[in-house]
Amino acid sequence: MRIFDPHIHMTSRTTDDYEAMYAAGVRAVTEPAFWLGQPRSSAASFYDYFDSLLGWERFRAAQFGIRHHCTIALNPKEANDPRCAEVLDALPRYLAKDGVVAVGEVGFDSMTDDEEKAFVRQLDLAGEHDLPVLVHTPHRDKVEGTRRTLELVAASGLPPERVLVDHLNEVTVDLVADSGCWLGFSIYPDTKMDEHRMVRILADHGLDRMIVNSAADWGRSDPLKTAKTGQAMRDAGFDEDDVDRVLWRNPVAFYGQSRRLLLDPIDSDQTATFEGNSVLRGQRPA
Repeated sequence: MRIFDPHIHMTSRTTDDYEAMYAAGVRAVTEPAFWLGQPRSSAASFYDYFDSLLGWERFRAAQFGIRHHCTIALNPKEANDPRCAEVLDALPRYLAKDGVVAVGEVGFDSMTDDEEKAFVRQLDLAGEHDLPVLVHTPHRDKVEGTRRTLELVAASGLPPERVLVDHLNEVTVDLVADSGCWLGFSIYPDTKMDEHRMVRILADHGLDRMIVNSAADWGRSDPLKTAKTGQAMRDAGFDEDDVDRVLWRNPVAFYGQSRRLLLDPIDSDQTATFEGNSVLRGQRPA
C-alpha cells in the first residue's frame, strides 16, 4: 500500500510518527498551514511558521523517506484577528515558492464577515497564482457553511476541479459531489469521520474525486488513519487498485495541478543537517 496523506499537520507530530508512517506505506504528505492552538500575537509569527513548513519540516520528513509539500494561507479561525490581517498581503511571496502545492486552509470557522472576506481574497490569489485550493468547512453549522463555501467558489470563477472541500461527512457529501469539487474527509479517532463510516461513503458514492486524510493535528488524532482506512477498504471488499486510487492517485491528481509535486523516492541521509541542525541530536542513524 502506497499512501499520500494530503492533509496532515506534521509540525505537531514526532519523529516516531514519521517512522511509523513510512512503515505503513506513507511516501508523501501535504501539510496545510493552520492555527497553532492559541492566538498569535503578531503577523510576524506566521512568517517564521511558513518558513518552517518550507524548510525544516520538509527536511525532517525527507530524513524518514517522506516527500513533504505544504499549502499556505491565513486560516479561517485567525482571519477574525485584526493582528493577523496583514498576512494576506504577504501571501503572494510564499505562494510563488517550490513546495507550495495549493492555497489553504481557507474557508470558514465561525462564518463571520471577516472570514468570508479573507476566503474570497484567497480564492482570488489561487487564481492569480494558478494553484488549487484546500477549503476548510466549519465544525459548527456544517451544512450551511458548506453551502456558502460552494456559493463563493462558484462566484470566484475557479474551476471546481481545482477546489478540494475538506472535513466532509454524511450530511455534506452530496452537496460537494454535485458541485464538481473534490471531496475531502478527515479520519479521526472520535470526531469528524472514522474509517468505517468512510468505507460506507465510498461504497455509496464511488471513488471519483474522493480524498482521505488523517489531519493529525495537535489534538487527539492518529497519523496512521489513512493506512487504517486502506485496510478497512480491503476488509469491505475493495481491491488493491481501489485502495491505491483513493490513497495515492486521487491526491496526486488533485495536487498535481500545481505542477510542483515531487514524488520520486528519497535516498535519506539522517546525518544531513538543516541550518546546522539534524534529526539525530547525537544519536545513531536508524
